[in-house]
Amino acid sequence: MKKNKLIAIVILIVLVLVYLWYRGRLDDSSPSHKATPAAYAPGLGDGDQLLVDLKNDVDEATVAKLQKRFGLRLKLNSRFSKPERLYRAKVSRARLSKLIAELRAHPAVENAELDMVYGIPEQEMKATSFIAVAQDEPGKSFPNDPKYKFQWHMRQINMPGAWPHATGKGVVVAVIDTGVGYMDRGKFKAVPDLANTTIVEGYDFIHRHQYGLDDHGHGTHVAGTVAQSTNNGVGVAGVAYGASIMPLKVLSARGFGSVADIAESIRFATDKGAKVINMSLGGGRSSRVLASAVKYAVERGVTVVCAAGNDGRGQVSFPAAYPGAVAVAATQYDRKTTFYSNWGKEIAVAAPGGNTRVDQNGDGMPDGVLQNTIVIGDPSRNDYLLFMGTSMASPHVAGVAALIIERGVTEPKAVLDVLQKTAKNPTKKKWDEKYGAGIVDAAAAVSKANTSMGAYKLALAVLLGLVVVGRVRKQGIPSLPVGPGALLGLLVGSAGLFFLPALGVALPGTAGQILTNGVPSWDIGLFGAAAHGNPLFFSALLPLALAVVGFGVRRLRGLIFGLSVGVAAHLVFHVLWRTADVQWIPNPFGGVLDSAWLCINAVACLAVATVVAKRRA
Repeated sequence: MKKNKLIAIVILIVLVLVYLWYRGRLDDSSPSHKATPAAYAPGLGDGDQLLVDLKNDVDEATVAKLQKRFGLRLKLNSRFSKPERLYRAKVSRARLSKLIAELRAHPAVENAELDMVYGIPEQEMKATSFIAVAQDEPGKSFPNDPKYKFQWHMRQINMPGAWPHATGKGVVVAVIDTGVGYMDRGKFKAVPDLANTTIVEGYDFIHRHQYGLDDHGHGTHVAGTVAQSTNNGVGVAGVAYGASIMPLKVLSARGFGSVADIAESIRFATDKGAKVINMSLGGGRSSRVLASAVKYAVERGVTVVCAAGNDGRGQVSFPAAYPGAVAVAATQYDRKTTFYSNWGKEIAVAAPGGNTRVDQNGDGMPDGVLQNTIVIGDPSRNDYLLFMGTSMASPHVAGVAALIIERGVTEPKAVLDVLQKTAKNPTKKKWDEKYGAGIVDAAAAVSKANTSMGAYKLALAVLLGLVVVGRVRKQGIPSLPVGPGALLGLLVGSAGLFFLPALGVALPGTAGQILTNGVPSWDIGLFGAAAHGNPLFFSALLPLALAVVGFGVRRLRGLIFGLSVGVAAHLVFHVLWRTADVQWIPNPFGGVLDSAWLCINAVACLAVATVVAKRRA
């Protein structure tokens, strides 16, 4: 009976908190990411390549029957295509429309469409060379990269306030682009300012090999904005310089690539552990296959960041316009959106894209985005080049997303929520079609991901602790005094020393992650962002183990009580705010099973706390 009453109290508290949370969500009227039917209007592609995306459980016999019935020769798009059954076939244009309709009606077919070509905008096919300055010595302050002073775009998103507290360590960012100049191989030479940047396994979908090297320049520039080697006394800085880059080449030396390859690269990145995908590319027509790939990534906890497009019109290009993607508009030095930046209801946030036609800050340089990349079209040479475009804005946001994820907010919707709620909108509006929620603020985003959410966890812990102690005392049972041990356990279990970054104390690396997070989120410090949400950490396992081992030691009871309540509060927080996905648990119903797991373990933690709180002779 006593256990039933305790469970009822906990459920009541959770319901009240859910109600308050839901009321707060109702006030968030940002219209970004609301899909419209127009986003899926069919459009003509280029060429005569048909894409056929079969359901994953289709066997070879069914594939053979489809080929025979429709007179097709289906070939896997790449060596990675078999699990998702993505095929291509050459078909005459006269047959296309009717054939696509018939294939879409077949029960074994998930999608069928003409393979389209996406690419990088024309104005991003060229760059402005950086004009060398007389003094190129390392700076004396952080970061000491000598050309950092020309990176006005880093200061526009408040990177100096974010770097002491987050670098993106442990987060893999996939750059789906023209490749990245990260190594010497034949005619390809590594750019020097990526020397200290971690590169993980990638792929070249154009030439079909494991090296995602750049023969254009665009992709290396984008990767540099995300994670250029920083504070190394060389060149320039990157947003999340501690993050790892996954180079995925889907665009040729001319800057174009097929939708099929782009879709496959998204699935490759997702399956290989990327937590952020940046796509500084696009097209004006929708692809069902590509939309499905974006959905696949987002549902598996990957934040997909995309350039809004450079047409200077009120229509966001694809893939930025797909549901689940974070569409990024571009700003210039004066914080106004640029002449080329697309706008529309899908815009989530804005970031610096630059404008090489002006020098508004008077530093003698065009106001482009400055990074180290290969000379366009010549992978044997590198330079510091100024680019402009929403392609340059997008990786700023991808980098900030990596910082947020490093601090423990890993679910794509939660990452977007942090980005939007901390953005600064020059129009003073909560949202508008040109800026979205506003220009991203890296320092504010990192602070919200750490300090604000830590405060919520601690508040929940205090509330639950008072309820448990009050309930035990109300029953006339002597309870454990709330002393230093209980308070320490409460803090360690729920939020850790989350307030230290707000006090200006920088704690980078694994030690910082552990000290500034509650026990369940220690997984991110120990194993990296890809491991966050480990069900062994997000459970009652540690409180139960400590109770079994230490219950007989009276001096440890306060600590065990506090830790149990703190862990329970941490788990309840994740039920309410969904900032991380519990791994190994399927989510066919929008996270219901995750919530069930968290609630059951939170109740178990509170049960442990209740038993420990009862003083025994």
